[in-house]
Amino acid sequence: MVVLPPVSGVSSTHPYCPEMELLLKHQQRLQRQRDGITHRMKKLAAKQAEITKKTDAVKEKIRKKYEDMKRVLDEDLRITLTELDTEYEATEKYVEDRIEECYHLTQELDQELSKIDVKTQEIDIQNAETEKKISETLKLTDPDRIQMDEFKCGQLLSLTINLLLFIRSQVPVTKKLFQTYAADVVLDADTAHPKLIISPKGDSATFTETWQDVLETPSRFETTLNVISREGFSEGQQYWEVDVRGKTYWELGLTYPGIPRKGREEDSWLGRGKESWCVEYFNGDYTAWHGADTMTPLHCFCAGTFTDTLHPALCPGHDNEGTNWKSLNICDVSRSAPVL
Repeated sequence: MVVLPPVSGVSSTHPYCPEMELLLKHQQRLQRQRDGITHRMKKLAAKQAEITKKTDAVKEKIRKKYEDMKRVLDEDLRITLTELDTEYEATEKYVEDRIEECYHLTQELDQELSKIDVKTQEIDIQNAETEKKISETLKLTDPDRIQMDEFKCGQLLSLTINLLLFIRSQVPVTKKLFQTYAADVVLDADTAHPKLIISPKGDSATFTETWQDVLETPSRFETTLNVISREGFSEGQQYWEVDVRGKTYWELGLTYPGIPRKGREEDSWLGRGKESWCVEYFNGDYTAWHGADTMTPLHCFCAGTFTDTLHPALCPGHDNEGTNWKSLNICDVSRSAPVL
């Protein structure tokens, strides 16, 4: 009889047999694998802590930079307003001096008036010196001649507007980051539902009640108002913009090329199956869709690793009782500019 060393879950003594040796080896292998997975979990936890620490450090640095920018802008605002206040105070002092001159002149005229002897009708005629003084005072105190330095004020305003334009051209910072991932998206007219008009450049889609005379192809959507891009993305980060102004209903998203194009209408809807992701806007409400028939608040889609090429997809929507005739237009991200 051979006595084996004690092993968890196995009797400490039993006759030797090949089956038991295989069982022991299998148990040891499983234990090593478990130990390896446990070690990996610890490494992942450490990595998570490291990422959290680095992210917090970057966030703190960015927060401090924004605080620095705020201090710089606050100081510049103080200096600019002080310059305007100085100009205002100088003008105000000038006006007050002119009012003082007018007041003194009225006092002198009051004295002259008091000397008039109405009873004897003795009237002292104002001499030339008094008339000259009055004329000069009226000339110097003409309100139309009192002006602030409008050129300086205009320059300050112009510089402030230029600063605002520059800042707006750089913010939001995240958009500037996204624009580094700008992708050219061209719609594939051969996939468009027959009630969609695709522009020659493939940069817009418009709904029409008229069924277009187009070739019937396997790739064309037949039951939903969809169209997808010619090219898809298989790696990297991509960014594009779509102009949705003036529309009351639209859908934008991503889809695998395998999304159904024929058959049941529900199968082809963007975001309703596991092949696509979609953001929908309808009469003021936003909804995010993916693989479910329930509404989800819109934040972002975290899909991990995608398993196929992704195509930008959009649906300009039906006419929505005559309120949704405008096109969906893909924007030239490189030319996007801030609006005051």
